[in-house]
Amino acid sequence: MKIHLTPDGKKLVTVIPGDGVGPECVESAMKIIEATGAAVAWEERHAGERVFKQGIASGVPQETIDSISKTRVVLKGPLGTPVGYGEKSANVTLRKLFETFGNIRPVRELPGVPTPYSGRKLDLVVVRENVEDLYAGIENMQTPGVAQCLKLISRKGCEKVVRLAFEFARAEGRTKVHCATKSNIMKMTEGLLKRTFEEISKEYPDIEANHIIIDNCCHQLVKKPEQFDVIVTTNMNGDIMSDLTSALVGGLGFAPSANIGTEVAIFEAVHGSAPKYAGKNNINPTAVIMSAVMMLRHLGEFEAAATIENAVVVTWEEGKYRTRDVVGDAAACTTSEYTDAVIANFGKKSAQYAIRDVKPIQLPAFSSERDIVKTKTRRVAGTDIFIESPLDPLALGAAIERLTAGATSTLKMISNRGTRVYPPTGTITDCTDQYRARFLKTEGEMTDAEIMDLIHRISAEIRWAHVEKLQEFDGVPGWTKAQGED
Repeated sequence: MKIHLTPDGKKLVTVIPGDGVGPECVESAMKIIEATGAAVAWEERHAGERVFKQGIASGVPQETIDSISKTRVVLKGPLGTPVGYGEKSANVTLRKLFETFGNIRPVRELPGVPTPYSGRKLDLVVVRENVEDLYAGIENMQTPGVAQCLKLISRKGCEKVVRLAFEFARAEGRTKVHCATKSNIMKMTEGLLKRTFEEISKEYPDIEANHIIIDNCCHQLVKKPEQFDVIVTTNMNGDIMSDLTSALVGGLGFAPSANIGTEVAIFEAVHGSAPKYAGKNNINPTAVIMSAVMMLRHLGEFEAAATIENAVVVTWEEGKYRTRDVVGDAAACTTSEYTDAVIANFGKKSAQYAIRDVKPIQLPAFSSERDIVKTKTRRVAGTDIFIESPLDPLALGAAIERLTAGATSTLKMISNRGTRVYPPTGTITDCTDQYRARFLKTEGEMTDAEIMDLIHRISAEIRWAHVEKLQEFDGVPGWTKAQGED
């Protein structure tokens, strides 16, 4: 990855102070970095809530995009995002715009931070796919009462995050990687990550590779988190699970992260902007500071990174300066006092906590091809037509069969919320007004004209919302059956 140097030889970083408590946390991290003498310079830009208020729907102005395109490295405070309406998350937008495909979230026990797991020497890392899955944010209201979100998982995206997990494990001297998926239910999307992991793991014989179902992984994280070293998972799973893991060591105030791409890296805390604490000088900046430590290592400033990490650990170990999220308001130090204490502890090392001998991550080159999965044969075997109707399943089935009589394909089944309701199974399903009608062609390939003919026939009486081709690749059906479908 290219690093932009200033005329005096410093490594230029785009710094985004963020919203809420973000500016206080980022200021603390910058002050600590500058105290080390690391060859880093800053270019301040903005994103998030203040940008939304300017009427920029993405939350990311062009000048910020231009800065990141130049520097390739970002230290970012948390950004405010509207909840349940309006604009996209500026955090997600930044990750996707610059293809930071992997999110690395380390979790390690700190001496002096009491938790139910204290003394168990927790030290694990969640590596989360960062740009696709449900976070693609492709949503539609198919009917007034039924919403749809597309879960997009690509072979290329899976390969990128899996290789990142193994290469990160090697860089930190770790020996074990778990892949956590929900592939027992979502066999094609989550299953694609599982299959990719199992294939690529063969290239890393020095690292133990295991697959685990995501719900069992969360169960085991609470029960026996010591068994994990690196966990790689999909975007939504990783978002939820990494918040869980941060709670094992004291909470989001201790949860740093790195968004890694082949061209750009963005370093930020996992926690949000916490606007009710903004400007009170009482926030815990550790997560942003430790994100900055990850950034320094990315920049090759290993000595400065080790100095800061050791000083943070010693500060907590000494117990004189502790923040409100750990000891409550009455006994807490200010953010400024904590920052100064970390700087005062430069050069000290903990007797309990050893800094890892970290090496640069060796990111492999990835193919620029769009279609990296090659097939010998393919066939459109049918189509799913999603429709809106107030009819009950029996009446709807009869209507569709009447409307499509004489078509080149036959109605195989109708489902509602993923469960077959026609032909009837004799069971009870509480139906909505959104149905899926599945048509299959027994011989030959279903053409686009035949699909359009079905839509034309159905739309004479019934409103349709969406259509999906049912494709076979190398003779293997590329679709799943409904619950109860034969």
